[in-house]
Amino acid sequence: MFQKQTLPNGLRIINAPMEGAKSLTVLVLIGTGSKYEIKENNGISHFLEHIFFKGTQKRPTTLEITSDLDMVGGAYNAFTSKEFTGFWAKVDPEHGNLVLDWVSDILLNSKFDAAEIEREKGVIIEEINMYQDTPMQNVWYIWEELLYGDQPAGWLTLGTKEIIRTMKREQFLKYLSDQYVAKNTIIVIAGATDKIGDAKNVVGKYFEKIKKGNFKKKLKVVEKQKKPNLRLGFKETDQSHLVLGFRSYDIFHKDAYAVSLLATILGGFMSSRLFMEVREKRGLCYYIRSANETYTDSGYLVANAGVDNVRIEEAIKVILGEFQKVRDEKIPEAEIKKAKDHIKGATILSLESSDEMASFLGSQEVLKKRLLTPEQFFVKINKVTAEDLQRVAREIFKPKNLNLAVIGPFKEEERFKKLLRI
Repeated sequence: MFQKQTLPNGLRIINAPMEGAKSLTVLVLIGTGSKYEIKENNGISHFLEHIFFKGTQKRPTTLEITSDLDMVGGAYNAFTSKEFTGFWAKVDPEHGNLVLDWVSDILLNSKFDAAEIEREKGVIIEEINMYQDTPMQNVWYIWEELLYGDQPAGWLTLGTKEIIRTMKREQFLKYLSDQYVAKNTIIVIAGATDKIGDAKNVVGKYFEKIKKGNFKKKLKVVEKQKKPNLRLGFKETDQSHLVLGFRSYDIFHKDAYAVSLLATILGGFMSSRLFMEVREKRGLCYYIRSANETYTDSGYLVANAGVDNVRIEEAIKVILGEFQKVRDEKIPEAEIKKAKDHIKGATILSLESSDEMASFLGSQEVLKKRLLTPEQFFVKINKVTAEDLQRVAREIFKPKNLNLAVIGPFKEEERFKKLLRI
């Protein structure tokens, strides 16, 4: 299904040919994100992602960078997370070498023009404004600030407006030198990969100029919670947005797959427990879902919803009740099988696409430095038992792990503290 190779300089290459694929995706992942920052440069990982699109010697302007892929109908983008940054493009396989030339050019030959950096500060600040004006998004930032506080894990990936305004060209060049090195970089090629020839040789040619050496490691997350915690974000909204849940396990924990399955049972699809109880039976919300986040050194399992302002206490009680049920009552085998089949089916459908295949493999490599095929992943999920799910629920669904973040027209914390038994 795939082949992983490592060049002498440490650059990792994953070649994933897909039979019958009509597209080719190139995904470059760098093992750095906002968790690797310090207070003075918080937001630089994301800001740097933007600057890569501002011009190289070969493609001096943003117009020339974007036009190269636009003229062949390519899809392309970049993203920054807490623990890695990615750049990808998906094209007709005939243009595979164009993509490799394009992505290597922006990553290795960007000019970092000081005037462009100053201009882009306004773009970043407006992006921050956009998310702050979007409660459905902003509640997640409040949630992680609540969990992790004043450490990199609790800072905004976008940074703050104040820090963004102070950033200088020299900071970008230093961060690039510290983090964008061969040992910290993964190139994933998925889809009709035969169109570009031998992946190792081709990638080695395009990325021969990548810097060698070591990279800066991140600080390990510190977690100190001993009782339920709460964070309110006041905003005059017509609907309250909340994230309610518990600290859980990191990506390496032996029960990480059990937590993933538990999240699916609680709120992973339209016939899940939370969807049926909160939306269908009570009409308290339009959207509700559960999420399981596993970082390399922390994790959480939560419910996320937008609910009626007037009935928010009722919604919180019902959600907490569903957490309690899976803790106190063993989940029926039929329900477990349904969730396992859902995970398998959704994964298989998504992996028909070359960009999803690249992401499936690349995210494993950048976080775990080991790869599972879809079939091996399904084996891990299928091994989870009803006893495992109840044991895990009892371990993580405890008051000392409980947190609630809310954005809505509320200033009184006491009404929510009572619900959490603070």
